[in-house]
Amino acid sequence: MLLLRQLEFAFQTVVGQALRLPNSKTATEAGAQHFGGKDVDLERRARELLRSCGAMRVARELRVEWNSRLQTAAGRADYRQKLISLNPQLFEHPAEIDRTLRHELAHILAQFRAGRQRTLPHGVEWRQACRDLGIADEKRCHNLPFPASERARRYLYKCPHCQRDFPRVRRIKRSVACLACCRKHNGGDFDPRFRLKPLSSR
Repeated sequence: MLLLRQLEFAFQTVVGQALRLPNSKTATEAGAQHFGGKDVDLERRARELLRSCGAMRVARELRVEWNSRLQTAAGRADYRQKLISLNPQLFEHPAEIDRTLRHELAHILAQFRAGRQRTLPHGVEWRQACRDLGIADEKRCHNLPFPASERARRYLYKCPHCQRDFPRVRRIKRSVACLACCRKHNGGDFDPRFRLKPLSSR
């Protein structure tokens, strides 16, 4: 998923990106048990971290799983599903697992605190959540040697107002507008004046 400052007015909220992470079990033991599917130990740890930040309700619903479909991202957070997905390639970098978990948890915590208000994927709310989860120096992207996506930047869109470019992996099929412009000129609500316009397919 590319890091785009945009507003998607669809009910499914999927936010998150790749990061860095620390020890769980040995990579071989963890890989054998958790190459795909739910990870009970990490889920318990994630719930404890959320409870320590006062997010009791979301802590009860949270799930953590390993997802082999993730290729270039270390992790992904889906607030609607209360789900954190982790890339099994992290087993080759066991020192990065905890940090990636906290990075994705910060997305969940930030959205929980914001309620119905939408937040930027790596905005002020996310950075505060990172601090509360003990990763104050967290970056938006990981620097792990995962393969680059061959599909990256295939579709290019532009905001007609601020002229920012929005490269996308997939063609946009929903009403999507520039978040920065919607916030600046329309109180954060969707405004068709800032709907992204397709430029090219690469």
